[in-house]
Amino acid sequence: MRDRWMLRILFFLGFAMLTWLNTAWLQLPASAHATGHATRVLEIRSYNLKPGTRDRFHRRFVEESLPLLRRYKVDVVAYGPSLHDANSWFLMRAYSSLADRQRSEDEFYGSDDWKKGPREAVMADIDTYTTVVVQVDEDTIHALRRLTP
Repeated sequence: MRDRWMLRILFFLGFAMLTWLNTAWLQLPASAHATGHATRVLEIRSYNLKPGTRDRFHRRFVEESLPLLRRYKVDVVAYGPSLHDANSWFLMRAYSSLADRQRSEDEFYGSDDWKKGPREAVMADIDTYTTVVVQVDEDTIHALRRLTP
């Protein structure tokens, strides 16, 4: 009996997810349906830094990490300190797909350039971080680029 209830719940959740995906698809601009390339994957990373390290973290990112990310062809959309407290910082990166994001991050974080470069110093300033990945259109990415001077 319990297995039947589990199957019913799984069926309901699957149906709800398909309904949501269909609704989300219908809300995409017509160009997204026609080309399939109107949206990109945006990764938003929020860092909680150790107290007193934000200026150093930001400087290290601009001087060391950002040039390295660019060398690995990572599309850095925006980055910088958060307005709400003295220990928060954010990074936004764009990818063509989830698979592209995974490939790019594996290549970058697996490289000797990162491991033998700024990795240890960068990680020493981070208390915790969280990552959110969403799908957005090019106009949104373009607008977000204005967050970083």
